[in-house]
Amino acid sequence: MTGPFETICSLAKELDAGRISSRELVEDAIARTETLNPDLNAVIAMNKPGALAAADQADKARADGANSPLLGVPLLHKDIFCTRGVRTSCASKMLTDFVPPYDATVVKKLHDAGMVSFGKCNMDEFAMGSSNETSFFGAVKNPWDLNRVPGGSSGGSAAAVAAGLAPLATGTDTGGSIRQPAALCGITGLKPTYGRVSRYGMIAFASSMDQAGPMARTAEDCALVLNAMAGHDPLDSTCADISVPDYSAGLEQSIEGLRVGIPKEFFSSHLNDGVAATVSAAIKELEAAGAVIVDVSLPSTDLGVSTYYVIAPAEASANLSRYDGVRYGYRCDSPSDLQDLYLRSRTEGFGEEVKRRILIGTFTLSAASYDQYFMKAQQVRRLIAEEYQSVLKDVDVIVGPSAPNTAFVLNDGSKSITDMYMEDLFTIGANLAGLPAISVPAGLVDGLPVGMQLIGSRFGEAQLLNIAHQFQIRTDWHSLTPDLEDLTG
Repeated sequence: MTGPFETICSLAKELDAGRISSRELVEDAIARTETLNPDLNAVIAMNKPGALAAADQADKARADGANSPLLGVPLLHKDIFCTRGVRTSCASKMLTDFVPPYDATVVKKLHDAGMVSFGKCNMDEFAMGSSNETSFFGAVKNPWDLNRVPGGSSGGSAAAVAAGLAPLATGTDTGGSIRQPAALCGITGLKPTYGRVSRYGMIAFASSMDQAGPMARTAEDCALVLNAMAGHDPLDSTCADISVPDYSAGLEQSIEGLRVGIPKEFFSSHLNDGVAATVSAAIKELEAAGAVIVDVSLPSTDLGVSTYYVIAPAEASANLSRYDGVRYGYRCDSPSDLQDLYLRSRTEGFGEEVKRRILIGTFTLSAASYDQYFMKAQQVRRLIAEEYQSVLKDVDVIVGPSAPNTAFVLNDGSKSITDMYMEDLFTIGANLAGLPAISVPAGLVDGLPVGMQLIGSRFGEAQLLNIAHQFQIRTDWHSLTPDLEDLTG
């Protein structure tokens, strides 16, 4: 077994030059995963025969003259994406036996680009959580410190990339579930604009905010992958029917003169002092590259968490009502009648956090509470979106921390449910407003990674990737990897 994977871009050059084959890469990815995953618990399903066959096909295609930059590169999918013939569980007991008969559009697009999927990543159950501790298959461990969380809900994807199991993993982001774990694991994670990437075949949590995106080591890699992932899909009515630019083309542009907005609310009492100092130093790097720093205000930032935790559970309550023990998914043993079937199937099939959110959502959608809670939350959501739009008229990008803290200890009994929800404080706004955002490694605090978040205008992914890439040219935080000697022996 070799060391951690290089970037996708460097692997593409090696493949193109014939110095390595796709089969060798995939065999190494499988071997590294089998060695490290028992301690990390980042991968919960493997597809070795299918992956090796796909690698052989990629090698043959390259030998026949194909030269797609993603051809033959291994990847892992978050277990929220339907994969034909491979179990898709959403890390829930409810779906432990579900094997989809079709591929999600994201899966199909990356397969068509030549990438080789060899497994599925662990996650918070039905993407509900900020620590990856709610999975039916057990918590994922942060490769920087196995006693700490990797973040969530895409914690398995983040940990897998950070540990070098694969150069890319897909993730989904409903309230920060790509950016927060990317920050806690020291990798780059991009949440595209809502509607930029198809949601077809992605198991729904909160349909008005869910969005798929890439998780990799660098912004350059994310740009390459977004080129393949993005685009209109007639199977998803919320997917935008606009052209897809070449996200790699503008990476080398200077950021001199770009206006970078720093919201004072992002540097509040909620922010860890070490994280604040680290992100402030990263912002100075942008300034040194020629960016103009502008102080801005997003006064409704503190309303984001409460707004999100009304709307998202309401949508989850509706989406998860399909899991009733009748059509597919977990079914309780020997139900006495239909009501018993519904009650016990859902009680036994869902975990505690999922049930908590279903109950909250059902309550806020009830006739007695709809106007007081759900409609009020939608009004505040519009207010938050308008604040972002107003600020982005005066600046090119908004910059701040991705998460208020570094990775916290697993099973931390001192953290309440509210404390856990507050981990998404700085990421939720972009989801409520439907804006693109990216987290990039910005430094270490006590040996743990810190992420800097950049938020842009709708369909402004190219500019975000350009700024992130220019930052990564000037820093080496994205190249740091955790010491995994204890895992490799």
